[in-house]
Amino acid sequence: MSSVALPAVDREPADRSRRRVRQADINTDLRGRWWRFLVILVVTIVVLVPIAAVVWLSLQPGLGSSATGITLENFGLVFTQTNVLGWLTNSLTVTLVTVLVAVVVAAPAGYVLSRGRNRLVSSYSLVLFMVQSLPSVISIIPLFILFAGLGLADNLVGVTIVYVGATMSVAIWMMAAYYDSIPIALEEAAWMDGASVFGGFARIVLRNSLPGILSTAIFCFLLAWNDYLIALVFLRSDQNFTLPVGLESFFQQNATNWGLVMAVAVVMMLPPIIVFSVLNRYFSVGGIGGSLAGR
Repeated sequence: MSSVALPAVDREPADRSRRRVRQADINTDLRGRWWRFLVILVVTIVVLVPIAAVVWLSLQPGLGSSATGITLENFGLVFTQTNVLGWLTNSLTVTLVTVLVAVVVAAPAGYVLSRGRNRLVSSYSLVLFMVQSLPSVISIIPLFILFAGLGLADNLVGVTIVYVGATMSVAIWMMAAYYDSIPIALEEAAWMDGASVFGGFARIVLRNSLPGILSTAIFCFLLAWNDYLIALVFLRSDQNFTLPVGLESFFQQNATNWGLVMAVAVVMMLPPIIVFSVLNRYFSVGGIGGSLAGR
């Protein structure tokens, strides 16, 4: 029985072609990454340059100072000779109370919005959206007139109530959006084990919602901390000023002394930076993805 020798197939050209295609894909991917990196770098520089300028000016000697070079003299002056500590205390008090109340109310309200599937809940959701879409400036004057009649004008309690109302709708929406990412099958398993609806919410949903709660808390913190318009309308006394209004009044009095003004601006920037730096470690993504493995 004769055997016919088959010609050897030359695979080398095909392998070379595949390697060239693979190398071209890698080069294209690298170029895309470099472009994205450059865009992010430019945006970061644009954002950080004003902040760096504020910090740099705050460390420069002020008018009439005998110091030279980088100095902390401006910070010593604003803390000892101005009411910055009082403004800082007012802002922290109003902001922390706003965050606490907003998160405590938004957590269960967002759960109802996420799990409820009826006309009443849908109407409530629509009302929240409409309230949030309205510009806040249209409600400030009516609120001021109402609060003045109640003795809450030029009062931190009144400002806190307004902040809670301003942040509540978005806080509820944020919590509802995060609850939507938690599989309802986890709650059903808890219900089958004898847990109540509230027990499933407290033990399953809330325990897996820490990133959502922190995101909501940070949003409420920034909204209350950075507000200027509401505080400007409601507050009249220097001892009741929050930092944004206090900074504006301080700038009017010291418009030529940039070192002191920038020192107050740095004081205002520090709390949000500290809050985010501390809470950033608790953010996590995909913590629930493996919860349903094998189910």
